[in-house]
Amino acid sequence: MWLRSCCVWGTGLICILLLIAGIAMVVSQVFLKLLNNRIKEQVVLENGTEAFSVWQNPPPPVYMQFYFFNLTNPEEVLNGDKPSVIEIGPYTYREYRPKEDVKFMDNGTRVQAVNPKTYVFEPDMSRGSEDDLVRTVNIPAVTVMEKFKDSIFSRPISDLMKSLSVGVFKTFRVGDLLWGYEDPLLKKLKVFDPLLDIYFGLFYKKNGTDDGDYVFFTGKKNYQDFARIDEWNGQSSLNWWSSDECNMINGTDGASFHPIITKTEKLYIFSSDLCRSIYALYESDVSVQGVPGFRFVPPSEVFANLTINPDNAGFCVPAGNCLGSGLLNASVCKEGAPIIMSSPHFYQADDKFVQDVFGMNPKKEEHETVIDINPLTGLLLRGAKRVQVNVYLHQIPAFSETGKIRTLVFPVMYLNESVVIDEESAKKLQVVVTEANVIVNIPFIVISVGILLGVIFIVLVCRQQVPESTVDERQPLISS
Repeated sequence: MWLRSCCVWGTGLICILLLIAGIAMVVSQVFLKLLNNRIKEQVVLENGTEAFSVWQNPPPPVYMQFYFFNLTNPEEVLNGDKPSVIEIGPYTYREYRPKEDVKFMDNGTRVQAVNPKTYVFEPDMSRGSEDDLVRTVNIPAVTVMEKFKDSIFSRPISDLMKSLSVGVFKTFRVGDLLWGYEDPLLKKLKVFDPLLDIYFGLFYKKNGTDDGDYVFFTGKKNYQDFARIDEWNGQSSLNWWSSDECNMINGTDGASFHPIITKTEKLYIFSSDLCRSIYALYESDVSVQGVPGFRFVPPSEVFANLTINPDNAGFCVPAGNCLGSGLLNASVCKEGAPIIMSSPHFYQADDKFVQDVFGMNPKKEEHETVIDINPLTGLLLRGAKRVQVNVYLHQIPAFSETGKIRTLVFPVMYLNESVVIDEESAKKLQVVVTEANVIVNIPFIVISVGILLGVIFIVLVCRQQVPESTVDERQPLISS
C-alpha cells in the first residue's frame, strides 16, 4: 500500500514539475532562441560554408523562356487598323550565373562580386528553333525616327530609310533579334556618329556578360541582412533584393524568434529589366516539393499610374506624360528607345491596351510574377519573373514610313525567367524544417506529457479514495 501511494504522489509531482518546466520554456523561449541562434550562424557568407557555396553557384537550374508576338497584318496596321498578333515560342535557354571576382570587404561584413550570365539554348524545352522567323517592330528604325522627328535631319534620314527599304516592321530571325544583328540603318548612320553601335538585339551583349558590380551584405554583422544588395554599380540599393538569389531573407526583431519571412512583409526585388526595384506581397500558402512556403506577388500598384502610385512618377517621360496603369516607360534606361515594360499580355494593365491588339489574352496563372519562399529559412523555393517588352508606336508626320498607324503600345515579346528548387536541396530543406518544428514544439510536448500525467494522477487518486466497504458490497451475496 505504501509503495502504491508513493507511485501515485510521485506521478503528481512529476506532472507539476513538467508543467512548470514546459511553461517556463514557453515564457523564456529557450528553444526558440536556440533555433534563432542556429539560423544566425548558418546565414552568413564566409569561405567554406554551404551558404557561401550556394550563393556563389546556385544549384537549381534557371531557365529563360522567350515568347514572341508575330504580326500577321503589317500593311493593315500602317493603314490604321488594329494589329493582329500570334504568340510563338517558348524559346528556352538554360542560364548559368556563377558569382565571379568575389572580394570580401569591411572585415567580412560585405562582399563584392559580378554576376555574369550565360544562356545555352535548350531545343528539347523549346517550341521552335533560333532560325524561326518573326515579324515585329523594327526597333532601331522606330528609335531613329523618334529621335529625329523634330530635327532638320528628318528628311534626309527618311530618304535614307526609303533607299534601304527600311520600315516600321521587319521580319527577323529569332536568334538575331535576341542576341544581335548588324542593322543596315545604324551602319549607314555610323558615318555621322562614329560611336554608334551598328548592332542591335533585345539581349545584345547580355550573353556571357555581367550587368555591373554588386555589393552584398554577408550577414556577419546582422544576419537579417544576409545576401541583401547594398550597392549596384556604385549606387546605393537600400531594400533591393536580388531576384537571382536562392537565399533571400527578410528581418526578425532580434529579441525573439519569428519566421525569417512573415505574411505581413514587403519583399523587395531588384530587376535590372525594369531599371528599378519592385516589391511583392503575401498572397497564399504553397508547397513546393513537399516544402512549405509563402507565395508573394507584385500588387497592381507596382505598375499603377501616377495618381495611384506616386513612386512611378519617374516613368512618366517627359514629366507628366503617363501612359496608364500597367505600363512603365523604360526609354530613359534604354538609350532613348521607346521601350515600354509591362506584364505579359498586359496583365493588370488598363483594358485599353489589351483591346488595342488582337491576340492579347492575359491570364493570372501564366503571366503573373510569383515568388515562393520558405518562411523559416528565407530560401527561394520557386520563382517566375515575367516581363513584356513593348514599343510605343504613333504616326510621325516627318516620316511617311509610319503611314496612318494609330497610337498604340505594340507587344514585341515577353520573357519568363523561372527557377524551382532542385530535389536534393528540397530534401535537405525538409530535414531542416522538420528539425525546427520539433525544436520549437519541445515545450508544448513537455506540457502535453505533464497534462497526461496529471490525468493519470487524478484517476489514481480517485481510485485510492474508494472505500474498501464499497468494494466488498460489490461481491456476490452467494458464492458458488
